[in-house]
Amino acid sequence: MSTNPSQSVGISKPPAWLGILGGGQLGRMFIHEAQSLGFKVCVLDPDPLSPGGSVAEKHLCADYLDVAALTEMAGLCSAVSTEFENVPARALDFFKERAIFVAPDSSCVSIAQDRIAEKAFLTQCAPLSGVGPVPYGILKTEADLASISPDLFPAIVKTVRLGYDGKGQVTVMTPDTLAQAWDSLGKAACVVEKRMPLAFEVSAIVARAHDGSVQSYPPSENIHRNGILHTSTVPAPSLEQRPDLLQRIQKATIAIATEMQYVGVLCVEYFVLTDGSIIANEVAPRPHNSGHFTMDACVTSQFQQQVRAMARLPLGDTRLLSPVAMLNILGDAWFSPDGVSGASATEPAWEEVLSHSNAKLHLYGKASPLPGRKMGHVNCLGQSLLEAQQACADVAHDLGIAP
Repeated sequence: MSTNPSQSVGISKPPAWLGILGGGQLGRMFIHEAQSLGFKVCVLDPDPLSPGGSVAEKHLCADYLDVAALTEMAGLCSAVSTEFENVPARALDFFKERAIFVAPDSSCVSIAQDRIAEKAFLTQCAPLSGVGPVPYGILKTEADLASISPDLFPAIVKTVRLGYDGKGQVTVMTPDTLAQAWDSLGKAACVVEKRMPLAFEVSAIVARAHDGSVQSYPPSENIHRNGILHTSTVPAPSLEQRPDLLQRIQKATIAIATEMQYVGVLCVEYFVLTDGSIIANEVAPRPHNSGHFTMDACVTSQFQQQVRAMARLPLGDTRLLSPVAMLNILGDAWFSPDGVSGASATEPAWEEVLSHSNAKLHLYGKASPLPGRKMGHVNCLGQSLLEAQQACADVAHDLGIAP
């Protein structure tokens, strides 16, 4: 990939304006960190009730490709970043063409927007990273149905674009049910991934600066429910006795970021298989849900690193200060656990959560809770990993979301 030409632009210094495309919870937490460093933030998001828009100095409530809004942001901001990978790459290019520093570059974001491009890139990186993607096939047309190898089954069929948190994917046990599964996904372009014997899942986050310097966070071990992240634990329990695996994962993540010539915060999700091999699952060109533990348990949070990288400031220390277990809070916590139909939302007992002195509560300011919607998270700290895990289990019980 070519180097971003806007890297010749100087650093941004407070009280300069920074721009963020997307005003969800990731944008909101970025804004808080930018403001803590003295920056002002302009957010572009079409939702008038966006969590980020409610705390930014300026909220441009418009489509991501609205020329008037993009022009206004370009006239105000010295650097621009994105909250999530599905912001149109053309929006990022709008700023790049006007010599405004963009981090990450649209070429990096485009890879993560398309699962076919993502897997091709991970395959290309494998000689350097030592880690490749899961075996897969590509399904775009009726003719492709016959070309998908039987060796890929049982398989997970995923839409090429816009799938996240378990959406846009379906498990297929045998080749003869592939057509039906593809039809259920609207016959959109898909990848067909071989379902692998999974031992555990981890994600690794790195911050990479414009000068190529890198800071790595300790990988987190992740547990999902219904395709949505439930907990992230650091240090990763299953890696505690496997320093070789931990080092391979961190080296692979740095290699992937370097090959992309990435600037900003990058997360790579990995599968560790029962035979000890490692597979790169997905790339997220932004701060990640599994990295929320950094807000309370590390010297520098992933969101402050995003600010530092886009402002071309030195990266911060990623040292872990305390074992931590992060618990996602979904909208389900507002509703009766017995799933009574038509039940109204009831605010959870936050005082019970905060009765745990080592629990750090973060709520995202979303207008209304819905089952499956990410509403907040709790970072449970401990002097030991066991203490952090127990605190996380206790908080989950208090919220009615324990297993």
